[in-house]
Amino acid sequence: MKLPNYGKAIVPREKITGYLLSSSHPDGRSKARFFTGFGFSVESWQTLAEALLRHAADDKVAKVETSLFGARYVIDGTISTPDGRAALIRSVWFIETGESIPRFAAAYPLRRREK
Repeated sequence: MKLPNYGKAIVPREKITGYLLSSSHPDGRSKARFFTGFGFSVESWQTLAEALLRHAADDKVAKVETSLFGARYVIDGTISTPDGRAALIRSVWFIETGESIPRFAAAYPLRRREK
């Protein structure tokens, strides 16, 4: 299953600049080390936003959790990075009850599973 309405998905600038790429955010700084290590930067925040949108379009939903507030969609897969490598991540998207447009909530690195 794909993220519903992924073509209309929204990635707010503040989620990228103030969280995922923020070296001073208490929860985001480890994520910032990960993403900047692949060449993403605050100055070109749109590059990470576009990579997350492609990730939502290309990869399948791994898990859906519903609540009174809406549905949370978890997507595992890779994103293309500025330095040419593929980064394995999990992204989380949320669609509020009564709405149809997914909004980006979070992303973090995943480790490759050993065989």
